[in-house]
Amino acid sequence: MLIGQTLKAVLTEAGHDLKTIGFFSLVGLPYTWKFIWSPVMDWFVPMRLGRRRSWLFLTQVGLAATIFAISFVNPKTDLALLAGVAILIAFFSASQDIVVDAYRRDVLSDLQLGIGSSLYVIGYRGALLATGAGALIIADHISWRETYWIMSALMLVGIITTLLAPEPKLEAPPPKTLRESVVEPFKEFFKRDGAIVVLAFVLLYKIGEQMASEMYTTFLLKTGFTKTEIGTVAKLVALWAMMAGGVVGGILIIRLKTYRSLWIFGILQALAILLFSVLAMIGPSVPFLAFAMATENFASGMATTAYLAFMAMQTNRRFSATQYALLASLIGVPRTICAASTGVLAELLGWPGFFIACTIFTIPGLLLLFTLKKFVDVDANT
Repeated sequence: MLIGQTLKAVLTEAGHDLKTIGFFSLVGLPYTWKFIWSPVMDWFVPMRLGRRRSWLFLTQVGLAATIFAISFVNPKTDLALLAGVAILIAFFSASQDIVVDAYRRDVLSDLQLGIGSSLYVIGYRGALLATGAGALIIADHISWRETYWIMSALMLVGIITTLLAPEPKLEAPPPKTLRESVVEPFKEFFKRDGAIVVLAFVLLYKIGEQMASEMYTTFLLKTGFTKTEIGTVAKLVALWAMMAGGVVGGILIIRLKTYRSLWIFGILQALAILLFSVLAMIGPSVPFLAFAMATENFASGMATTAYLAFMAMQTNRRFSATQYALLASLIGVPRTICAASTGVLAELLGWPGFFIACTIFTIPGLLLLFTLKKFVDVDANT
């Protein structure tokens, strides 16, 4: 969030145009390439804290340092330096994601992944509240530099949690060599039937929602909402709606099973994006903003829960960091490369047309579910 929506708010206030703001999404490229260095995290243990906690600690310290450093960069004149530091934040953040995802897979059984993923969504959205709504509200009263200092200090929450958490116990031994940690995860994954379909589905399922979310803050600021309104109404409502959607989604997965959940939640998520086209035509209506944010985030929370549970089920615990990072890297492709064009698309189509286009982009991922059912027995894994 700090190098995504929050940084876009900084760039908007600095007076940059939509194209520049949109192309700044490219600073998130490390998220798309994190599978490259993830094998090291499956194999090498850098500290006595254990395989997972050691890497968590190191990446969180790196995040605290780089978030502190970006506060000293002038967003009006030093765009190249700003992008460079933001890329470093993305690298440490992507690396932390690798280990968090592997940790979740290592400590949960397949039967626990639906509910476990919903709890993960709750924790994730809590963090977004602090770095999204929290940062916007704070920045309305103090400088962006001081706001980023506070965000850096909040990394202590993660560091302390890492030191207190138990190290997962593995039933099978981890890779013994770097070569084994690089080759075996990919060999084991791609020999499965339907592996390519799984990768395509992971890439496309949330592409429309991700493209829309990349421009939400810029859209709301351009529409005439204040930062406080965005922080207190949009972001706060979004948090609770996403949490509620995650919990409801986790419960419904038990009854509906994974395949039907992905269909139903995905369709609801796509339709909810259209509400922002209506908001663009209505103008800065706070009640409708709250309704649109609540609906979209509730649907997104359900879809994300099913999506994450499905992804975790496709990994082998022995190589969970590498295999999950491969799947999670595909999530970052639309968030970075495709999202870089969102500013151009918004200028070309206007805000109502932009959100309609984002809804259309959700269709290919949903259609892949027909093929996914044939090659991957999702329900059996539930």
